Amino acid sequence: MGLTPECVARQEHPAPDHPARDAAQANPPYDVFARACPSRGTLEHVTGRWGALVLGALYEGSLRFTQLSRRVDGVSEKMLSQTLHTLQRDGLVHREARPANPPRVDYELTPLGREVAERLLALIECVEGRMDEVLAARARHDAARGGR
Repeated sequence: MGLTPECVARQEHPAPDHPARDAAQANPPYDVFARACPSRGTLEHVTGRWGALVLGALYEGSLRFTQLSRRVDGVSEKMLSQTLHTLQRDGLVHREARPANPPRVDYELTPLGREVAERLLALIECVEGRMDEVLAARARHDAARGGR
């Protein structure tokens, strides 16, 4: 998939002090803030509820479908299958069918998927580590709004 006009236009006029862009290559061709840019879809796949959890679980190592469904508590088989397919299409997950009886299918992160998962896990650790503050903020907010 090529660059959309919106991606190119945003690249020609980048947002000031854009830390993600500054940290990336000197002149990246994609801009997730542009509505039609394909990078936005990939970001949604990675940061969506199931995508983030699947990437985090696979960071621990190769897993079979049933192992992955147990690790990602609450995901339906249908959603897990769709999520794995999407992440595989984006080049983040590798699916390997091994000849066996019954057939064995393993899922693991690609090098790109591993890099994305590392960054995602840092965010997850940050959120988990600050949950006491989040819960306190929620309680204050709800109390100020009359318990809603």
